[in-house]
Amino acid sequence: MSTVPKNGKRLYIQEVSVRDGFQMEPIFIPTDRKIEFINGLSRTGLAKIEVTSFTSPKAIPALADAEAVMCRIERVPGVEYAALVPNLRGCERALSCGVDEINLVMSASESHNMANLRMTPQQSLEQFAQIAAEVNGRVRLNASLSTTFGCPFDGEIPLSRVLEVVARFVDMGMDGVTLCDTTGMANPAQVARVCEAVRQRWPNMVFTAHFHNTRGMGLANVLAALQAGIDRFDASLGGLGGCPFAPGASGNVCTEDMVHMLEAMGYDTGADLEALLALARELPGIVQHEIPGQVVKAGPWTRRYPLPASRDRQGS
Repeated sequence: MSTVPKNGKRLYIQEVSVRDGFQMEPIFIPTDRKIEFINGLSRTGLAKIEVTSFTSPKAIPALADAEAVMCRIERVPGVEYAALVPNLRGCERALSCGVDEINLVMSASESHNMANLRMTPQQSLEQFAQIAAEVNGRVRLNASLSTTFGCPFDGEIPLSRVLEVVARFVDMGMDGVTLCDTTGMANPAQVARVCEAVRQRWPNMVFTAHFHNTRGMGLANVLAALQAGIDRFDASLGGLGGCPFAPGASGNVCTEDMVHMLEAMGYDTGADLEALLALARELPGIVQHEIPGQVVKAGPWTRRYPLPASRDRQGS
């Protein structure tokens, strides 16, 4: 039994594996299997699941079944079901499927925005405004700012630029803003500076932190954001995902690893770690390759082992 003291702070874990993760997989995961997997996620105590992306099937064939998945999942009370939307047409499709939240994405970096979305950041902002007018308060709107902590083409992004774009989101009436470390360039000191700055300027805005583990600093960055007052975190079961501009990189911060760390520290994530681990064990069979998550391999810190038969061995 754990003896970790509980500090009472409630954190919110938001799952992105079935969108951010599955869209990167080279194989098409059958629709029924996606639905079954999402239904399993819904029963683990997660606060939100980003189910799919209503983008062109030609652009992302892996998510060509967006309508079928969103319309057929079993909705669990207390869980928000979100979808990424790239344009007005995608917005209309998402609204017709009864999403709880629409997530819009653009980059702080002009180069990354052009490479990823084929438009300038200003054009993205204009499109955001059109979508906000179309939604008109019917569902929650969240704006995700890619390359908040660095661009693989332009390098460091000035804090002033991040604040400038977030201010535009706030002026549009966005309900939430996600600060994204798109290719895992962030470090904990930088994360603390950025998160403290945005929370100080907009104390009533709902901010989410979205980190990748490309360079092994994902969980350290989660801790830095937490200490700066962030209480919502995106994560991907098994650590699935990545970015096409960081070839060979590991994906998002691993959900079960993050929940394990936070629960061990005494935080209330609302998530059932054992249920998450059970689902993570299914992932290699679904995506047909190993996953980078660590706790699913080693077990939680509370796991105990039998004493070795020989006590002459020394460990580190």
